[in-house]
Amino acid sequence: MKRILSILLIGAATLGLTAQENDSKEIIKKGWNFGPLPVVGWDSDLGFQYGACVDIFNYGDGTNYPSYNYKVNLEASTYTGGSSLLRCYGDFKTLIPDGKLFFDCTYFNAKKFDFYGFNGYASPFFTPDVLGVAEGEKSEFYWMRRNQFRLVTSVQRRITGNLHWAAGFGYYNILTDNVNLEGYNGQHTLYQLYRDAGLIRDNEANGGNVLQFKAGLIYDTRDHDSDPTRGFNVEATLVGAPDIIDREGYSNLGFTFIGCQYVPVYKDRLTFAYRLGVQAKLAGEIPYYFINNINSLFFRKVYTEGLGGNASVRGINRNGVVGDGMAWLNTEFRWRIVNFRFINQNFHIALNPFFDMGQVIQPYRIEEQKAAYNALGGKYNKYNPFYTGNEETLHMTAGCGLKIVMNRNFVISFEMARAFDNRDGQKLWNNIGFNYLF
Repeated sequence: MKRILSILLIGAATLGLTAQENDSKEIIKKGWNFGPLPVVGWDSDLGFQYGACVDIFNYGDGTNYPSYNYKVNLEASTYTGGSSLLRCYGDFKTLIPDGKLFFDCTYFNAKKFDFYGFNGYASPFFTPDVLGVAEGEKSEFYWMRRNQFRLVTSVQRRITGNLHWAAGFGYYNILTDNVNLEGYNGQHTLYQLYRDAGLIRDNEANGGNVLQFKAGLIYDTRDHDSDPTRGFNVEATLVGAPDIIDREGYSNLGFTFIGCQYVPVYKDRLTFAYRLGVQAKLAGEIPYYFINNINSLFFRKVYTEGLGGNASVRGINRNGVVGDGMAWLNTEFRWRIVNFRFINQNFHIALNPFFDMGQVIQPYRIEEQKAAYNALGGKYNKYNPFYTGNEETLHMTAGCGLKIVMNRNFVISFEMARAFDNRDGQKLWNNIGFNYLF
C-alpha cells in the first residue's frame, strides 16, 4: 500500500512539471461517457478486492458540465476476506423538474462480518493473546456471517432557492449467523456469547426484514456534487421503520442530521471540508442487526454503516462503535495538486489529510449489557466479554488520502489512518475504493 501511494505521489509531481494548468482549456463533456474499469481495491477490514464495474454518464449538451444529467453504475466484485458485492445504482438529475431521483439495489455476502459488541468502549477489546490464539493463527472471535439485500429509492424536489424537500423508501433483508468457514468452526465468537446471554434475542438472532420510510429537508449550495470546493450540504431526515413484515416488535422512529461545509482556502486548489453527523432513536426499538446503519437519503459510499470502516470514522474497527444514537465528525483539507488531460478526459490529483472522531451518544441495551456476564452463570470466567465498566468517550483517528478524479465525477480513492486508542484498532487502516467520504 505504501509503495502504491509513493509511486502515485511521484507521478503527481512529474505531471505537475508538464501538465497544462489553464482551466479554460478544460474539455467540456457532452452526450454519453462510459467508464468501464476493473475493480482492484483493498480494505483493511475486507481484504483485496477484484471484479469489474462501469460508470455510465450522460452530460446532455454539456451546458451543465461538470454536472451530469444522469449516472448509472454497475459493479460485481469480491474480496479475499470472504465478502462479495453486486450493485446497481442510479442518480438522475433531470428526470424530475427541479429535482432528482436516486435508486440503489445492492446484495452483500459477507462470510466474515465484524461484530465488536455494543456501545463502544463499554465493550471489551481483547487482543489475540488474551483470547488464547497462538501466534500466527487467526481468531474468529469478532466475526459473524451476514448477508444483506438492500433496495433504496429517494426523490428530491426544490421548495425555493437552495432548499429542497426529500422523501425515500428502503427495504433491507438481512441474514445473520455464526461464522461457517473451514478452519474456524467451533471457536467461540462474541456473536454467540451475546446470543447465549440474551443480549441478542432469539427473534432477531438470524436477522430479519426492515422497511423504512424517510422524509427530510435538504439545503444545498455546493458548486458540485462529487468534488465540491465551496458551499453547504445539510440533510435532516425523519425515518420511520414499522415492523409490518416480521411482526417481532421492532418498530422504531429515528432522526438523522448530516451537515457538510466546504470552505475555499485558496481558489479551488485548497478546500477545508468537514461533516458533522448525529443519529438518534426517538421511539421504539431497533433490532441488533440494524443499529449500525447510518440513515441517508442519498448514498456516496457502497457501505452506509458505522461507526468505523470506510463510510464514517476512518481508522477504527468496522462496526466498532454502535448504539441507539451516534455522533461523528470528519474534517479534512483537499489540496488539488495538478490538473491534466488524458485519453480525452479531464483529470486532477488531490491529497486529503484528515482527522475523524465519533462516539455513541445513546446507548443500546446498556443495562442488559452490564448484567450479561452473570446471566452466563460463570460459564466463561476467564474474562467478562460483555462490559468493561468504562464510560463511552470519543474515538479519534487521523490519516491521509490520495484522490485521482476524472471529469470531477469519477473518484478513485486511496486512504490510510490510525486510531489514537489501541482499543479501536492496533494496525494501520487502509482502503482503496471510490469517491470522497462526503
